[in-house]
Amino acid sequence: MSTLERLDSPPAGARDGPLTVSVVIPCLNEAENIEVCVRSALEVMEREGIRGEVVVADNDSDDDSARLAREAGAHVITETRRGYGSAYLAGFAAARGEYIVMGDADLTYDFAEIPNFVAELDKGSELVMGDRMDNIEPGAMPWLHRHVGNPLLSGTLNVFFKTGIRDAHCGMRALRRDVLPRLDLRTTGMEFASEMVIRAGKEHLRVSEFPIDYHPRGGTSKLSTFRDGWRHLRFLLVHSPTHLFMLPGMLLAMLGTIIAAVSLFRVDVFGREWEIHTMIAGALLMIVGTQVVALGLCAHAYGTYFMGEKDAWFDRTRARLRLEHGLVLGGTILAAGLAICATIVGIWIANGTGELSEERLAVFAATLVIIGMQVFFSSFLLSILGLRRR
Repeated sequence: MSTLERLDSPPAGARDGPLTVSVVIPCLNEAENIEVCVRSALEVMEREGIRGEVVVADNDSDDDSARLAREAGAHVITETRRGYGSAYLAGFAAARGEYIVMGDADLTYDFAEIPNFVAELDKGSELVMGDRMDNIEPGAMPWLHRHVGNPLLSGTLNVFFKTGIRDAHCGMRALRRDVLPRLDLRTTGMEFASEMVIRAGKEHLRVSEFPIDYHPRGGTSKLSTFRDGWRHLRFLLVHSPTHLFMLPGMLLAMLGTIIAAVSLFRVDVFGREWEIHTMIAGALLMIVGTQVVALGLCAHAYGTYFMGEKDAWFDRTRARLRLEHGLVLGGTILAAGLAICATIVGIWIANGTGELSEERLAVFAATLVIIGMQVFFSSFLLSILGLRRR
């Protein structure tokens, strides 16, 4: 079920007319807490005069969560595909409110904050995030999550995508329902929380954040510290080809070039001359670095042409450069390598075809040949990916 699919008819007993807020709560075996959460959200909206509904996306629970939520007044839908993101995607598809407020079914968030989220959206925000970090009650969050996991992941997200969000993994947040097509959310697991913030940043949504309280959860936690932490980090990396491929690749290539130059030109460093083994190491770094950069460009192209990603740097580059530019660059590097190889062969013949005495130059020539071929054929691959342009 995608974020844009809707149910054919509203649930029985739903209010007629447009709704302002849909509180969407994912639920997996939360019989201990779900009834309290649903009643709390409904009571807050009733007290504040907010026309709204509570949608519980039951993730195929094994207990009585769905029945209890329905009896408490929620519109309950069932998503059989397990996963935090799967439940939310199904809940979003069923939501009818102008605004969607997200909250967990474990009593960690206070639904009395709903009016504050609505107020931020009324001011013009398109995504509103809660910030738990200064208001975490004792026992609510493990030390590792509070001081290592969340700061590390939120910091990485901000470095990669410049969102400016302090608590990027807060489970209580709100958004306008009409921005869902722009967000185009797809992930089915816990990384759904990261995807929403990343997509909001890439789409330049108006994002705001305000402090909320974080309470100890009721029942058993479904979060796996290292598995879910890795899934978040993996998601951040694969959605940032610049940091995963381009920057490391350029660093390796530049470092390899410097090392190779030191060996090739017999520059003394630390009082010694660096021999053929150093030249080989430099050549290896140059080749690997070039290949990683090529992979990064292909990843950018795939994201742009097949996933609708937007990257200003890549868009400017592809507007100026064509396939022929890559072919000329690759061909030039390849020709330079072959020319050096021919020179080495000429020297070898002139010396009576004895021992090859230009080992370092030979390694350098072979490196240029390999890099030239990498650039040449990677240019064709980029062009093939570019055949599907929107």
